[in-house]
Amino acid sequence: MCGIIGYVGNRNAPDVIIQGLRYLEYRGYDSSGIAVWSGEKFDLVKTKGRIADLEKELLKTPVSGHLAIGHTRWATHGCPADRNAHPFVSYNSRFAVVHNGIIENYLEIKDELQKKGVVFTSETDSEVIAHLLESLDHGDVKRAVLDATARLKGAYAIGIICADDPDVLYAVRKDNPLVVGVTESDGFICSDINSIQKFLTEVVVLENGQVAKVERGRVELFDFDGNDVEAKFIALGSLEESDRKDFECYMDKEIKEIPTALANAIATYRNGAFNRIDKKYLRRIRRINVVACGTALHAGLYGERMIKKYLKKIDVTSEAASEFRYGDPKVDDRTLTITVSQSGETADTLVCQNMVRNLGGKTLTICNVETSSMVRSSDYALFTSAGPEVAVASTKAYNCQCLVFLLFVLDLARLRGEIDEFAYKNLQADIDALPEIAARTLKVAPQVARFANKNYTRKSVFYIGRGLDYCTAMEGSLKLKEISYIHCEAYPAGELKHGTLALIEEGVLVIALVTQKELVTKSASGLEEVKSRGANVLAITPFYDRPAIAAVSDYRIKLPDVNEDLYPIISVIPTQLLAYYIARAKGCDIDKPRNLAKSVTVE
Repeated sequence: MCGIIGYVGNRNAPDVIIQGLRYLEYRGYDSSGIAVWSGEKFDLVKTKGRIADLEKELLKTPVSGHLAIGHTRWATHGCPADRNAHPFVSYNSRFAVVHNGIIENYLEIKDELQKKGVVFTSETDSEVIAHLLESLDHGDVKRAVLDATARLKGAYAIGIICADDPDVLYAVRKDNPLVVGVTESDGFICSDINSIQKFLTEVVVLENGQVAKVERGRVELFDFDGNDVEAKFIALGSLEESDRKDFECYMDKEIKEIPTALANAIATYRNGAFNRIDKKYLRRIRRINVVACGTALHAGLYGERMIKKYLKKIDVTSEAASEFRYGDPKVDDRTLTITVSQSGETADTLVCQNMVRNLGGKTLTICNVETSSMVRSSDYALFTSAGPEVAVASTKAYNCQCLVFLLFVLDLARLRGEIDEFAYKNLQADIDALPEIAARTLKVAPQVARFANKNYTRKSVFYIGRGLDYCTAMEGSLKLKEISYIHCEAYPAGELKHGTLALIEEGVLVIALVTQKELVTKSASGLEEVKSRGANVLAITPFYDRPAIAAVSDYRIKLPDVNEDLYPIISVIPTQLLAYYIARAKGCDIDKPRNLAKSVTVE
């Protein structure tokens, strides 16, 4: 979950590294650092904190050179501290290393090196890589890199520079993403294409188990046995900048982009996305597994509900990727596993996807990044086209994941003869209206902000909902926890009396989503239960004036009318706004909440 970048070329390397690290900060912001080859030694500057803190340190200690690596960290082994910040330099100062991932056997290697007299200065697993390289080098840097790779166990992306090879960047990929690129006068390695895209027109995305040797104008690829591998360049489109200058933060910007994102998702999907999937195979499917993590899992739960409604002849289950992998999943050649991820690099989900393919099943990924590992290793892919999402807490990507999932389900149902043409066309018309309805929904923002300013001191909040509303309740709850740090739980409204009512007391805030017409009366009963025990109730509902809801609600937010199958795409917007405004009222760091990172590339 860290970000790494390296540069060699005619530019001042630290300038390139800092620009890249700004793009990569979403991957971790506990500490950051840079190692630059001065021509005589590695100049090392690193510090706890954000990239801005590193820039301040560089003003105090300026460095320059043509070769450098940089890192921004999300802490796994060792607390956020200067001593644990990357890069790490080896004991004889000949290798400098940055690392994303986890070295599972680092204690074994560390013990071996310490017995040889190597002194460690950090608590990290990453430091062993630098010292291991030094201990294995006998005059051939490439050989040392390959030999070190053979010793390391775990998932990792590594950037390496060496004093004996001062015009070369080495990059190693095992499970975690890594990209390289060159021009006639430059060479780059990085965790994310966006960090170097302004310099390049094409890149090489390393496959799992590959090593890259990068020089000005030249890339050589090897497998872990040292055999040559063809470098396959892919052309880059125009860089999608994400400038927040007119917004308070990226989350504010990204929520307000939901209508445009939905319109883009519809246009992209209808541009032949479904037709690129094998129709013969789709007709044979008898089971679908939905696998994802976090916000994407909630979109998957919505997708599961839609499959159950429109595809009666298909068995479906959804599960967190971290559990699916170890649960002996049912997979055969008539099983489709749908993975959902904003980044396409989510480690748990990616492992599940590869496992399913090894078991003989097919995979389809719903993803926002077309060059991601999950897209490239999946049998089929559907793109959400939400645009860049920088804030750690996902918003517009979630709305688009739900939408694309629904579009796929409807087309699959039509292909298999499980939905009639009239119903299909009516739903498509309703979907066409979603961007405009989302724009209307955003107009509740001032009302939500006022509510947030009166309720941001709450210590405990509960989200409840029935049916599709329970999926939205889980997502709303997650958003509030992520960025405001308020304890918040989501429950099916009908489950309150089976234990959760014990937690309801005077002054507890309960947020109810009520969008399913046939469940209004049942939902009102659940609100009666919490209201009679002293809870304050906020109802998010299109049934604003229904006496059953009005009587048990202290506050109400009115939703526009829409097909009830589409409500999760719309009703989540007030919950996203609520999390944002509560976090703002509390003074939280909204885009970069504590302990979290955007792209989760470790299991």
